[in-house]
Amino acid sequence: MKIRLPDRPKIKLTQSTDKLVRRSFDRLEHVIILAPKEIKASAWKDVPYGSNLQKLLRRKDAKKAGTFLSSRFDNTAQTGATLGFLETKASAFELLSQAREIVALAMKDNPASLGILVPGASPGQIGRFVEGLVAATWAAALRLPSFKAKAQAPLRLKSVRLLGLPHKQDLSRTLAEAEGNGLARYLTALPTNQLTPAHFRQCAAELAELHGWRMRFLDEKRLGKLGAGAFLAVGQANPRPDGGLVHLQYRPPNRKKSKPKVALVGKGICFDTGGTNLKPFKSMLHMHQDMEGAAVALGTLLALSRLKVDFAVDCWLALAENLIGSRAYKPQDLIVARNGVSIQVVHTDAEGRMVLADTLTLAAEEKPSLVVDYATLTGACVAALTTRYSGAFSNYPGSHEVLIRAGRQSGERVWPFPLDEDFDADLSSDVADVMQCSESNEGDHILAARFLGRFVPKSTPWIHLDLAAGQHKGGLAHIPTEITGFGVRYTLNLLLDQRVHEQWAVGPSE
Repeated sequence: MKIRLPDRPKIKLTQSTDKLVRRSFDRLEHVIILAPKEIKASAWKDVPYGSNLQKLLRRKDAKKAGTFLSSRFDNTAQTGATLGFLETKASAFELLSQAREIVALAMKDNPASLGILVPGASPGQIGRFVEGLVAATWAAALRLPSFKAKAQAPLRLKSVRLLGLPHKQDLSRTLAEAEGNGLARYLTALPTNQLTPAHFRQCAAELAELHGWRMRFLDEKRLGKLGAGAFLAVGQANPRPDGGLVHLQYRPPNRKKSKPKVALVGKGICFDTGGTNLKPFKSMLHMHQDMEGAAVALGTLLALSRLKVDFAVDCWLALAENLIGSRAYKPQDLIVARNGVSIQVVHTDAEGRMVLADTLTLAAEEKPSLVVDYATLTGACVAALTTRYSGAFSNYPGSHEVLIRAGRQSGERVWPFPLDEDFDADLSSDVADVMQCSESNEGDHILAARFLGRFVPKSTPWIHLDLAAGQHKGGLAHIPTEITGFGVRYTLNLLLDQRVHEQWAVGPSE
């Protein structure tokens, strides 16, 4: 069975720097107007139908409506209008969240044409407001997979027009991030029998062909020869030996043989029963989404490739299923990983750190300047942060400030946790180099990161993202679906704005 990749939204984006006139609105089915809360009354004079909007704002029930107001203009097209206001000092997360809400209201019309206007915004606000609204519109336009006999009503949106701009905006990064995030969400939503490790590999192969990536697949036989015992232990009970590591390589033009600057590593457990330590019903129900880390890594590679970044990127997808059966690995098994570290298995539902251990080792052997891994790894991280933030860990000294800043700027918020050596006492084993996890669940997200740190050389800068915000009821920031695809925007900020793969490559400053 061939996996159908998500369709890129076929929406034409145009930008107008012309003076606003009534026919600018009359040609549209719906207009989104996002203004700063402190907008001056004079700013409405340059807005078509501005007097109508001011009357709407003066209505007694306007305050009861809250942040957003909806109306229609008295033109032939009966153009719909959704009006929203934003605090001048709103954070990126707050802006994206409001953009999600205002776009959702506008999309109830299912318009074929949509206008976006940001009256009264200062020069510094215009780019932020427009970027947030475009990001939210493209996120809303993605259709997650559906297998219903009755097909969903088609999305009518075919054109988005940015109106009244002082100059055109470069939105190439926003659209690339939207495509990468859409891929991550789409794959994560697929049912478990529609996205087995073999299906995931086929999807990666198709994308590699489309985008000119080099690809190799390390199957279980090859991983056995490489000594990847931690990875292989997890998939022992799978009757289909289709697990393995997908290694994808993006190289800039004219630098086809360059070493990777960045290695993206994703946990791709396509279904997780918990293994011998079987999960209860509710904990197992959504475990087809335990591969979101790999989906985010792949989506991030896609976004970077679309932007034709000037540095080499490797992407490693650790694809497996953690099933039950007579061959399943067990508590107290002794496993030896690729780098020679012996592991005492404690709990078979801590499988994510097992597959990542060997994957991180192999990724680090390629000598990247930075390794970033993504995993829906621990319930402890959700307990600590809820699903509004994801957890961040790094072996790089003084990394907390930049990790937080990247989250604040991207709107995908993270909170860093400690990685002090004394946490290793909780993973001390009498029979092996390390225990897979502790018998208690205290600080398991920290212990998991300490465990993974054994498989990345201390000289290699490394970031571990525990994707607590991978699913959030009602959506998160600009994403309208419970599956958020968290991590694509965050990583692009780390690489393109913070430039950590360059800054950290030279070592910490004194």
